[in-house]
Amino acid sequence: MQLKRVVVTGLGALTPIGNNIEEYWNALINGVSGAAPVTYYDAAKFKTRFACELKNFTATDYLDRKEARKMDRFTQYAMVASDEAIADSKLNLDEINKLRVGVIWGAGIGGLETFQNEVLEFAKGDGTPRFNPFFIPKMIADIAPGNISIKNGFMGPNYTTVSACASSANAMIDALNYIRLGHCDVIVTGGSEAAVTIAGMGGFNSMHALSTRNESPETASRPFDAERDGFVLGEGAGAIILEEYEHAKARGAKIYAEVIGGGMSSDAYHMTAPHPEGIGVIAVMKNCLENSGIKPEDVDHINTHGTSTPLGDVAELKAISEVFGEHAKNININSTKSMTGHLLGAAGAIEAIASILSIQNSIVPPTINHSTPDENINPDLNLTLNKAQKREVNIAMSNTFGFGGHNACVAFKKLEE
Repeated sequence: MQLKRVVVTGLGALTPIGNNIEEYWNALINGVSGAAPVTYYDAAKFKTRFACELKNFTATDYLDRKEARKMDRFTQYAMVASDEAIADSKLNLDEINKLRVGVIWGAGIGGLETFQNEVLEFAKGDGTPRFNPFFIPKMIADIAPGNISIKNGFMGPNYTTVSACASSANAMIDALNYIRLGHCDVIVTGGSEAAVTIAGMGGFNSMHALSTRNESPETASRPFDAERDGFVLGEGAGAIILEEYEHAKARGAKIYAEVIGGGMSSDAYHMTAPHPEGIGVIAVMKNCLENSGIKPEDVDHINTHGTSTPLGDVAELKAISEVFGEHAKNININSTKSMTGHLLGAAGAIEAIASILSIQNSIVPPTINHSTPDENINPDLNLTLNKAQKREVNIAMSNTFGFGGHNACVAFKKLEE
């Protein structure tokens, strides 16, 4: 069976450094940090008192007030980003076959704030179970793609992938395969997360996963730096329209890049820690290369998982050196989490968008906040430190890993007609 080609025809982003694609990209290439003191709740007693929250975002500027009230923030974010991506794709919703348009979304946690608030309100009462009728449909992780499909009438495959921080990368790979195999013409994919909450911050703090650089939030996310001390929690959404190539060409669609493959693996090692030798990460990148039909020396750019944790950054870079050998030093490696923080289930989506835009614009965003080299990291690797670098990017890969040992890698290529 001849697999169909899959291309990207629309993008949407709602991030801590920009509320649309143009703002997001400009902030990325200019090295803007999205970290600042928490405003959503009183964080005075928390070990970490900052996060990468959205800025100047009001849901009702984009959504009907009544509808917005029925949605957790993670769904609101999904709706806003997907609306931008659909508009960007210029799909004619009156003419396309909506039975062949799906929505495959990623969310690591789902409606955490809704769950938290409902339980706290119940605890204040006398034990009588008084809950909002929208409690369950606001909370469940699959409601985001459900709402996207309901709004647009998309009747193809519709579900959420949940694999912690790899969730939206897994969603993209599923979407890629549905189109490759001829089951769909178009899929709205990506991910959203809204875990900057009392429960989210408290839970990650208890694991010692978050940076506690409260005196300087904007420099706290510092992947590959010797003084890194944990990740910075972020929120938002990224949406990508994947489309079968001939379908896109027939309607004269703008094409950003081709999606040429994806890989998946498991560390099978630890609940939260990566394998120290990066065995699962080696496997996922090799799987992605094989699935994409490319050689290691074909890759120009890798957007790493790069969360700014002591163990994870070293393991991932060791894996890159193992897979790419001498060619590793020719690759522009970066971590855009240095600017956006870690969007958990939405990380794969917004980082894939950064990779796609690197291909289109021939520029790689920086890894900011690097000041002290880590002796455990190969100094020959080009980590795109502190300043964006111009270069031709024909093939880019995006790595995303999640608690539980979930690894996903997606590859994009400049379109060849």
